Amino acid sequence: MNLRCWRVQYPPPSRTYHDPLHGAITLATQDPVEALLIQLVDTPEFQRLRRIRQLGTANLTFHGAEGSRFTHSLGVMQVARRAFDRLMTHYPQLQPYRALVLCGALLHDIGHGPFSHTGEEIFQSHHEIWTRRILREAPAVRQLLDGFDPALVSQLEQVYLKTFEFPLVSQLISSQLDCDRLDYLLRDSYFTGASYGQLDLERILMALDYDPQTQQLVVAQKGQAAIEHYLVVRYFMYAQIYNHPKNLASAWGLAQAFRRARVLLASEQLAADQTVSAWLTHTGLELSLTDYLAADDIRFTYHLQQWQHSQDSILSDLCRRYLDRNLLKALDISALDNDQQQELFTYSQHLLRNQGLNPDYYTGLQVALTRGYTLYQRGINLLTRKGLIEISEVSALVQTLIQPFRRTWIIFPVSIELELTMATGLHPQDQNQQSSQRGVSKDYKR
Repeated sequence: MNLRCWRVQYPPPSRTYHDPLHGAITLATQDPVEALLIQLVDTPEFQRLRRIRQLGTANLTFHGAEGSRFTHSLGVMQVARRAFDRLMTHYPQLQPYRALVLCGALLHDIGHGPFSHTGEEIFQSHHEIWTRRILREAPAVRQLLDGFDPALVSQLEQVYLKTFEFPLVSQLISSQLDCDRLDYLLRDSYFTGASYGQLDLERILMALDYDPQTQQLVVAQKGQAAIEHYLVVRYFMYAQIYNHPKNLASAWGLAQAFRRARVLLASEQLAADQTVSAWLTHTGLELSLTDYLAADDIRFTYHLQQWQHSQDSILSDLCRRYLDRNLLKALDISALDNDQQQELFTYSQHLLRNQGLNPDYYTGLQVALTRGYTLYQRGINLLTRKGLIEISEVSALVQTLIQPFRRTWIIFPVSIELELTMATGLHPQDQNQQSSQRGVSKDYKR
């Protein structure tokens, strides 16, 4: 009789995620907090984030922008762990908040839906609301959090709502200088190839400090230059990457495809599965948790692939344009006053009708706002010999970043580009030559 030798199977001592930015992100199973993080990563709700692109439709503009919300969330957790653990070595009294900080960082985007922020605009959804709902209602996530600490879910909600009694925790997750922004600026710069998006993470983390009197996150005065650089990087990333004209045009065109799909579904002229049908017939806040979690980029892109063969010429054309990257154009018309912008929009509608295209789906005005520096979540406070001083009070550079920058674009097919540029003297490839004195040609009224 052969006897087998059985060995007791122990869980591996650690789990490592290899990240292109942060290297090996290793979590130790012997550490109760990090063991919890591993279990949370393995839940279906968190794994769903692998199927949601971090930058929505930006991969059509920057071909490397294929990163997911999954990789970003792990990155935010790693930045938060480095920042908090460093602070904790100097301030041991922070230790009880470690689980809250790291879970808050890891789960902050678990509520994102298809196409990330682009999808929020299309489907009138808010990932922050869904994040809190998933914490409360998704059994796998809720059981893990309750099993660690019955108060953890309630505390996480307070952190996300910025009502938690200990300011430092919320500031590390969401503020003018938080671990979320630090990771996505670095990550989005890396994947889009935008070298001006690089920032000095090491110096920033070294500059972070804690003020026991106010219990908030502060910056050592010697780190002022690193924070100024971070704010400049953020400004340029919004101006040149997030609000890139091709990003605006691709997102706008995708929105029109789903808008047309809604119309056809309402008249029973569209085939869609139960999940997509629910998203098209309800706002993003009315969905069931099951329908919300069943949605991702893959499911919606599959439907776009099917709809490109629709008998409805508008839907099929809009889907093909998105899938084949035959994008609409975006022309910066910020130099025109409001009346001139509306006049140009009316002209674009006229041109499209002459070409047999429905202007309701092929032209529109899009406003892109690059937000300036604000005192959101207490702003950024420098720790000086005179006490805490808000950075904008001592930095001339930050003062220049306070005012928001607003730009208006008109979206249209390339087939009417010549007429529109002739009417305004503007051109998508030469936006620096705009003049506020230019008007719109009246020739279209003939």
